[in-house]
Amino acid sequence: MRAVWMAGVAAIGICAAAPAAAEDAQTVAARFGALEAVQQISLSPDGTKVAYVTPHPTAGTVVYVADLTGTAPPRLAIASHGKDEQIYWCGWSNAARLVCKVHIVYNNAGQLLGFTRAYALDADGGNAVMLTPSTSNAIGIVQNGGAVIDWDVSGKPGTVLMTRAFVDEESRDSNVRGAKAGLGVEEVDSTTTKRRTVERGRSDAVEYISDGRGTVRIMGTMGADPGGMLRDKVKYFFRRPGSREWEALSSLDVNSTGVGGFNPYAVDAGRNVVYGFDDKDDHSALFSIALDGTGTRKLELGRGDVDVDGLVRIGRQGRVVGASYATERRTVEYFDPDLKKLAVGLGRALPGRPLISFVDATADEGKLLLLAASDTDAGKFYLFDKGTRQLGEVLPVRPELTGQAMAPMQAITFPAADGTQIPAYLTLPVGSSGKNIPAVVMPHGGPGARDEWGFDWLVQFFAARGFAVLQPNFRGSAGYGASWYQQNGFKSWKIAIGDVVDAGRWLKAQGIAAPDKLGIVGWSFGGYAALQSSVLDPDLFKGIVAIAPVTDLEQLRSEARDFVNFPLVDAYIGQGPHVKEGSPAQNVARIKAPVLMFHGDRDQNVKITESRLMLGKLQGAGKQVQLVEFPGLKHNLADSAARTRMLLESDQFLRKAMGLPAN
Repeated sequence: MRAVWMAGVAAIGICAAAPAAAEDAQTVAARFGALEAVQQISLSPDGTKVAYVTPHPTAGTVVYVADLTGTAPPRLAIASHGKDEQIYWCGWSNAARLVCKVHIVYNNAGQLLGFTRAYALDADGGNAVMLTPSTSNAIGIVQNGGAVIDWDVSGKPGTVLMTRAFVDEESRDSNVRGAKAGLGVEEVDSTTTKRRTVERGRSDAVEYISDGRGTVRIMGTMGADPGGMLRDKVKYFFRRPGSREWEALSSLDVNSTGVGGFNPYAVDAGRNVVYGFDDKDDHSALFSIALDGTGTRKLELGRGDVDVDGLVRIGRQGRVVGASYATERRTVEYFDPDLKKLAVGLGRALPGRPLISFVDATADEGKLLLLAASDTDAGKFYLFDKGTRQLGEVLPVRPELTGQAMAPMQAITFPAADGTQIPAYLTLPVGSSGKNIPAVVMPHGGPGARDEWGFDWLVQFFAARGFAVLQPNFRGSAGYGASWYQQNGFKSWKIAIGDVVDAGRWLKAQGIAAPDKLGIVGWSFGGYAALQSSVLDPDLFKGIVAIAPVTDLEQLRSEARDFVNFPLVDAYIGQGPHVKEGSPAQNVARIKAPVLMFHGDRDQNVKITESRLMLGKLQGAGKQVQLVEFPGLKHNLADSAARTRMLLESDQFLRKAMGLPAN
């Protein structure tokens, strides 16, 4: 198996050469800047093949199918075209056929619009068809190309349940005659594209959940005002077994600082329950609710220190087998005793890679595709055969980093100005004493997110270049409960950014950061935090690197004004003095350190106009600033050459700002 896969890796131009004894900055940047060789992977129902999404050598993405039996070399199945079109997911509708999703960005008179489309094709790339229906009679555009919510419907391999955005049509003879506009569900043959409406379109529907056996059991709806703008409540409904009647299940407040109500994720048809997350004692916990009309509610897993926020599912039916939470490290509590025992055994069999994730399984769950990774290893995919008890390596996630020395990530806490202990991760360069060295604070994005123990290519690059890296889970981060989340990182910016500033002060107080050798690097909200930290304490950081940053809260609000979710964004940002006080672009006079920004001009999360505004404001104030724009790239800068340039120039910029040799 391993030999077959290594041939497959070579076939797509990925080399796993060991690094030289001493490498220059360009070489190191290229290693860490290279995109993951496996961006998504799935196992065929019979366990004989895997399909994986990998970067195209020049632009876009490609899907390869590899034969795990060793009887055929990997072959190209499908490729996207250019940076504006990215394949991001593929699954198996049967043992010989794939369903793949493509995301497309379209520039409509300056307004970036995202579209998804679903395609089906044979494993060898033949007989490709588009599963997203298309008609010239449609009134309006369809951005949502549909999602697979169940496989093997009605015992028909190759037939799937898919959501569909129905639209009104002019012709009475169309194939959606009688269907209402809105989100619905269809049964679709992935070979012939023959379809049957299972749930008629509803203008207020936003979600459907099947039971893994081809029956839709949960529906989520979201109201809108007369102008079509979404309201802040999602109402969920359920069906009893054998019934077509919808009954009320729960209500979810999307603007809540906590979960905001029971949020359903998966149905267990055997137990006749739905699993979901809800608030318990200021934290998120996993519950189940009976779908027999009694509403019997059971706490499946909860903690008093961190949120239980991950549902672990396996197989083609999406069987719920556990839940996860992150303390210092991500932990999975398995409900399935066999998988629990297996996970422990695999952890022992793969020393140094303690994070074991079950990625996919065959139809009978006899073979499991898993990922093993750690803080110092981007990970490898393996195939485990339950029958033979054999474990075979499939493919490394980042072959370019083979042999590269990695720095361990240490969980620590540091005190904020008010005495609150802030959880964080500290990564020190390999071989370093950990004292009197250059250092960077690296706040995470979101802000409704958190850093976790595990491999981080950005952190590891800076560690490889001799920097200590501190990642604070400041107040405003997710995962630690509603009180820790505060109002969110924008409304409560003084607390969140105050914690980020205190992270830098702690590095100096501990003697880790050498005098005048402290910088800050952030992406998205992290980029906002990097800029706003220097508004709060202008003298602390000597260099600021902000990637795709939010720079003005009022402009961020205006970017959503033409979209139906504007009321949600408006409420999230809020009104009041914090909007101006918490916007770096409105407070450039306080920023002393030089600023380097990177941004893709196809960014739909944070428009590039944010960085351009910041550039103009800083230049107008006579500050030192540079903006690097990447044509055709989105928020994640998914391009190896662009990432390599970003890493190299960030390293050079910080070294110059700190008075370090370029080397």
